[in-house]
Amino acid sequence: MPVSSHALTDALAGIVGKDRLLTDSASLASCAVDGALPAWIVRPESVDDVSRLLRLAAEERLAVAPRGSGTLMGLGNPPRRLDGVLDLSGLAAVVDYEPADLTATVQCGIPLAALAPRLAAQRQFFPLDPLDGSSRSVGGVLATNASGPLRYRYGTPRDLLLGVRFVQADGTVTWGGARVVKSVTGYDVPKLMVGSLGTLGVLVEATLRLHPVPESEGTWVVTFPAAERAAGLLAAILDSSLQPNRLAILSGTAAARTAGAAALAVSFGSVPEAVTAQGEDLVQIARGEGGRAVAAEGDFWSRPWGFLAGAAVVLKVAAPPSEAAALCGKIQQLATGIGISAGILGEAGNGVLHVALTGTLSAAEWESRVIGALRARVAPAGGSVVVERAPREVKERLDVWGPVEPETLALMNRLKSEFDPLGTLNPGRYVDRI
Repeated sequence: MPVSSHALTDALAGIVGKDRLLTDSASLASCAVDGALPAWIVRPESVDDVSRLLRLAAEERLAVAPRGSGTLMGLGNPPRRLDGVLDLSGLAAVVDYEPADLTATVQCGIPLAALAPRLAAQRQFFPLDPLDGSSRSVGGVLATNASGPLRYRYGTPRDLLLGVRFVQADGTVTWGGARVVKSVTGYDVPKLMVGSLGTLGVLVEATLRLHPVPESEGTWVVTFPAAERAAGLLAAILDSSLQPNRLAILSGTAAARTAGAAALAVSFGSVPEAVTAQGEDLVQIARGEGGRAVAAEGDFWSRPWGFLAGAAVVLKVAAPPSEAAALCGKIQQLATGIGISAGILGEAGNGVLHVALTGTLSAAEWESRVIGALRARVAPAGGSVVVERAPREVKERLDVWGPVEPETLALMNRLKSEFDPLGTLNPGRYVDRI
């Protein structure tokens, strides 16, 4: 028989302490998910706390949402249920750091900004640079499969994650990958956890692959009057011997820090002589493609990407890299045609476009004239459109993750049933409202 609300509050406080259990209206409102208010927020300080909390949640048939920095809590379908939020910001320690091995094991609540100085002292770094900033937690970045322009050289979270320690929905603490103590037989657990939005388990520790900080780095920005004009330069770079760290196309409001309507930003990291030589080659190639290249001043990439703030809808569009520039132009034309504005930062070498849209449309118009139109545009080439932010009424009209092949969907349902049979973790928020 489920416990009473008062008894549940006492049980939660008994695990984390009264000062780490929040039930006031302001705190609850700050942790709402698509308008769904939790009844409580708990802030565990240890893996054992997380284990005990999830064991209690499973016993009482509660629905729990794990939370890191909260930056991307808008990702996912609206929750089917939300009883409480598991705030993991208290798990923020560096557990083990081996500079000689280029690995670090950290608790998943640690922000990227807190980890970076520790690694920088050894001239190393964890090369993930999500557009929404270094305040994001390691666990949140992994759970949402977030990356940024550095992905071009260093890969995705799946490439940089060696092992995970996570707590299953019934409270069982489990390892997968490197440093394995106990693993889930038959699965590549680290890869399963990346991008699963906390629906298969709560990430508490991660063993990360690090990289040396380049001796020197330089960035050049090539401006164009329109995004489509950057297509020739992008193709030339991809077909050249240049080895960029980052290769990003900027369009619309995302190009505000440049002198053109659209731009291609390219960075190189190596020894100083190689950086200078590659920059000179880029300038020559850009000139041949009708672009104007200038060296960027300061740290071009560390400044906030303000075009994301305040956007009504944020999309992650994937398409073949060869179509990135042309697709930017098509999205700008689409936005202009229906009276909204678009800011786009495209990971041009990877074919991933981050699209921020601002304007006033009905839920039906967002669904059909924007999201549906873009999905139809990229589907023939195997592309996809994920809705990372949108009003709830828009989300209720579609699946934010987009269509999934039946075989893949069947596998996802089977995994959810195996890892979380009671639907304790983020029920309804993943693909097909799993």
